Amino acid sequence: MIELVNKVLDKVWDRLKEVEINLSNTTSPGEIAELSKEYSRLKRIVEIHEEIETIKNDIELWKEMSKEDPEVEKEIESLQKKIEEKEIELIALLVPRENTGGVVIEIRAAAGGEEAALFAADLFRMYSRYSERKGWKVEIADFHRTGLGGYKEIIFFVKSPEAYKYLKYESGVHRVQRIPVTESGGRIHTSTATVAVLPEFEDVKIEINPKDLKVETFRASGHGGQYVNKTESAVRVTHIPSGIVVSIQTERSQHQNREMAMRILKARLYQLELEKKMKKISDLRKSQIGMGDRSEKVRTYNFPQNRVTDHRINYTSYRLQEILDGDLDEVVMRLQEEEIRRILEKGEIF
Repeated sequence: MIELVNKVLDKVWDRLKEVEINLSNTTSPGEIAELSKEYSRLKRIVEIHEEIETIKNDIELWKEMSKEDPEVEKEIESLQKKIEEKEIELIALLVPRENTGGVVIEIRAAAGGEEAALFAADLFRMYSRYSERKGWKVEIADFHRTGLGGYKEIIFFVKSPEAYKYLKYESGVHRVQRIPVTESGGRIHTSTATVAVLPEFEDVKIEINPKDLKVETFRASGHGGQYVNKTESAVRVTHIPSGIVVSIQTERSQHQNREMAMRILKARLYQLELEKKMKKISDLRKSQIGMGDRSEKVRTYNFPQNRVTDHRINYTSYRLQEILDGDLDEVVMRLQEEEIRRILEKGEIF
């Protein structure tokens, strides 16, 4: 990873000088604000790199001391952990940032029946725990439970400008290999769930003609407790030109359900436009990781071997339970590294 950072450090310094010059030559409040943000980010990249180098020097000094002293070994381990934490922060700063207000995540059970639904619930828990670690707010839009507590489908928002930068790699087919609770013979089954991560862009306007919408109301059912079936609070919005249908029945208010449905519809329409653009540029998909082809098998979670494998970067971790508990930083960092590497191959970085 450090080799990768060293490749871009010269470009960071060059851009930093350029931003300083631009800041001194502009009086536009908007431009000053944008340049100041970029300057802070670039400056932090340089600072973290220097901090890592200092810690590495400290490690070398500790190594010169008695290796038999347990305190020395403990201190070296602590310093190595600090380097890992700094590297995660550094890589996150280098990844291109999209100006989003958050993401919409849709998880659906695919092949495997009830076991696939239980796996979908595991994935939702993983992303919820990860968001909690990052301090991001999770808001459930809609879900459909199964008898054993799984999800046929669950749609939720993750509210943070940083969320898409970390979660965009999750789009695709996730595969689980384990003995299902429904399997009496103890055989290992393979089941799948699909994940779609849709950005909520704040600075992109999706124009929707009201005439293109078919809005229906109906009585909520399934997860509204005693309140279900008493009023027509559930909302189904159909975008006629694209055929996209969004149904929401989580909130008690028809107005809230409609507002949530429109947010999801806009995110799906934006993703549709993005996919059209991607088809026109033949090499774009190769230069981006995890841009959302739901037919792509992105990751396997193998319980008998305690193994998680990300097939896009041939990365394997034997920390399956920790990852499912929301410790996704290592996997995400490897994916971010690969994205930066591919950008560098094209001669770009910012």
